[in-house]
Amino acid sequence: MRCTLGVDIGTSSSKGVLVDDFGEIVASSVVAHGVQRPHAGWVEMDGETWWTEFVALVRDLVHTVADDIDLMAVGVSGMGPCVLLADEHDAPVRPAILYGVDARAGSQIERMTADLGDDTIVRFAGSHLSSQAAGPKIAWVADEEPRAYTRARRLFMPASFLVRKLSGAYVLDHQSASQTTPLYDIEHNVWHEEWWDRYARGIERPELHWAGEVAGTVTEQAARVTGIPPSTPVITGTIDAWSEAVSVGAHGVGDLMLMYGTTMFLIATGETALRTPSMWTTVGAYPGTRNLAGGLATSGAITAWLKEITGADYPELLAEAEASGPGSRGLVMLPYFAGERTPILDPDARGVLAGLTLDHTRGDLYRAALEATALGVRHNVETMRAAGADIRRIVAVGGGTQGALWLQVVSDATGLTQQVPQTTIGASYGAAFLAAQAVGTPDITEWNPIAQTIEPDPVAAVVYEELFDRYLRLYAGTKDVTHELAGVQKAGLS
Repeated sequence: MRCTLGVDIGTSSSKGVLVDDFGEIVASSVVAHGVQRPHAGWVEMDGETWWTEFVALVRDLVHTVADDIDLMAVGVSGMGPCVLLADEHDAPVRPAILYGVDARAGSQIERMTADLGDDTIVRFAGSHLSSQAAGPKIAWVADEEPRAYTRARRLFMPASFLVRKLSGAYVLDHQSASQTTPLYDIEHNVWHEEWWDRYARGIERPELHWAGEVAGTVTEQAARVTGIPPSTPVITGTIDAWSEAVSVGAHGVGDLMLMYGTTMFLIATGETALRTPSMWTTVGAYPGTRNLAGGLATSGAITAWLKEITGADYPELLAEAEASGPGSRGLVMLPYFAGERTPILDPDARGVLAGLTLDHTRGDLYRAALEATALGVRHNVETMRAAGADIRRIVAVGGGTQGALWLQVVSDATGLTQQVPQTTIGASYGAAFLAAQAVGTPDITEWNPIAQTIEPDPVAAVVYEELFDRYLRLYAGTKDVTHELAGVQKAGLS
């Protein structure tokens, strides 16, 4: 049986799938993991875990499938942009610094912006510097941990680290590179050599490839460790959200992907690079595409937190939230429990729940959390459209698409129709598809057709129109206080 392998390294787990020629998932496996938060605003992970879990997933997948497998290619993806600095032997010199949820590099952002000029950075790199940018995090290691930095020779993200371990190739895909802001020239698809040498001195620049291009083949050593046949092609891979967009066919011009997970991610695809202060301008997974992207720092993480502190299970909470109805019986929540990425770019924002009375129930709170993420999505969508994004089609993906209520709330709050494909497991499936494309010509619409369509409810939309106004005013009215509290929290955890 001909198959491709797809593995994704996520924030809370690593996932692997074997997919046959027709897009059917033959086997899947998941390994859960956590992240480290050694200080307020820091989010890290041991990079060696990525390889350890990859090996465990592959061995489990191969063991699960009794039939003979003809493994045609290997696909990889992972959370990002991350900063994993490694020495000349590819051993990490410190834990990987994760994407926009890690907000440690504020002073580096200020210094680099002052050095280069905000307008100049945006012109060359596409986006303003923020906690999402990888460049300032490299500079942070150089500034704050010079002994570790002096040993660093290479820069990896989860997908590129796996590629290195599997094939020996030192590569990074263009999409991931475009989020190492300001080290990549977004218009010419090359490293900005002067800025690289200034802010990533001593680090070898990875060779740039597109996500679906073959980076190399499995070495004899990697074959012995993983059980993957030697000389199997390995694609370059990309960041998980872009792999998820590929997995549901939402990477065409005019598409918007909504990724439902621990965080929420949005990717609008066009042919030209749109620039706006509060979103991320990147290149796409495929040549010739440009993206305007955004992300909520928390979404499913809030519902998981509510589940943990209430002791209820998800079916109970969802049933109670549905009974609560639009507007959560007079509640409005801000979903900024870990700061916020787009469009407010405020690492010191904090969660707020307004309107509480003794009559409110856990179902009202759970509904308010779903509505908070939906209103956050609307805030991002409106910002994208104001920047010129032509959004013609919405495609939903990720674990949260299994809950009908969450999907409906997002459609009602945004006024957008959502298409949900047959397979929504996400980035690992997209990685397998990119691997299949590298050695063949499959069509994602045949692999993964649309299974359902969610239409907005016009009655609920009226409620959310008023709630969105309150949502915006609540942030403006509480920002000073939450910033002060963020300072208290940082002082207490430092």
